[in-house]
Amino acid sequence: MEKTIYLDNNATTRVDDTVAGEMLKYFTEEYGNPSSLYSIGAKARTVVEDARKRVAVLLNCEPRDVFFTGSGTESDNLAIKGVARRYKNKGTHIITTAIEHHAVLKSVEQLSKEGFTYDIARVGEDGIVDIEHLKSLIKPDTILISVMYANNETGAIQPIEEIGKIAKERGIYFHTDAVQGAGKLSLNVKELNVDLLSLSGHKFHAPKGVGILYKRTGINPTPLLSGGHQELAVRPSTENVPYIAGIASALEIAYRDIEVHREKQSALKKRLKAGLLKNIDKVVVNTPEKSVFNTLNVSFVGIEGESILFTLDSFGIAVSTGSACTSGSLEPSHVIMAMGRDHTTCHGSVRFSLSKYTTEEEIDYTIERVRETVEKIRKISPYK
Repeated sequence: MEKTIYLDNNATTRVDDTVAGEMLKYFTEEYGNPSSLYSIGAKARTVVEDARKRVAVLLNCEPRDVFFTGSGTESDNLAIKGVARRYKNKGTHIITTAIEHHAVLKSVEQLSKEGFTYDIARVGEDGIVDIEHLKSLIKPDTILISVMYANNETGAIQPIEEIGKIAKERGIYFHTDAVQGAGKLSLNVKELNVDLLSLSGHKFHAPKGVGILYKRTGINPTPLLSGGHQELAVRPSTENVPYIAGIASALEIAYRDIEVHREKQSALKKRLKAGLLKNIDKVVVNTPEKSVFNTLNVSFVGIEGESILFTLDSFGIAVSTGSACTSGSLEPSHVIMAMGRDHTTCHGSVRFSLSKYTTEEEIDYTIERVRETVEKIRKISPYK
């Protein structure tokens, strides 16, 4: 194949053509600053507030509880650090899990240098959080629990509704990093029992550089930034009007067509999994049955995932050995390690993540190239 077969959509996605088209006019025609009082600024303000209302409909919340940020990482940081710092007088203990994105784990680690303490809830072999263990970690001074909705490496769906009920019963704030759930799972914040929820546009065919933070009415996180009055001073910075319009449009499109995408990508994921298991020996599946429909993580025992990645790249196939934020590291995936896999299995993990643009032809081509690649590398691998 001449074109790139892109199977790393959990890292980033192609911007939807409709979304890109909608954004263009806000770069060159309606380019006013939303804080300006004259008409071109007022038009920009209308675009931002309209986008806020559109997102609120999908989240089943009030528009005033939707805030636009620069990324999912910023949304995670604002939720975790902002709530912990604001309500430190209520408690200084935080609970998260062993499989979180580094935006969450590093935020908690930083807070530990400010007088907070934290505990890590373990996960089972399927990569799903052990709720009983999480409950056992709750202390009288627990102020915040943060558990991701769907794991970025394995696609494992976490029991957010149940954890949310536990947190609510105990008066603990509950945040979920829902970055990998957008466009695949319900984002109804009332049904999910969440107080805070983070999203990132480039995971569902909006551009890079824009995110969303939902915060329940009455929760007022301490801002990360100092500046003006934008976003009710929760995120003071001039609003990125084109990208805000883009993320609202992309989220609407994702949920308008979600059942079509679920059916198509589920079938392609099943085809990919069956093809790999049939044609290649010593394959460990790291993705559980309860997972988002676009993600498949497998380990090819005895070889390095990086070797597979680079060889597949020469065939025009883009995959990942883990989250994009850590793919430059030679350390084994902390997510796969948390599931109890040994180092050899962890080092051989590869993530395939599909999108609405993935085709059956691409899947079949990938299966054959992966088979060739694994056979070739195993012949020269020091692991026997």
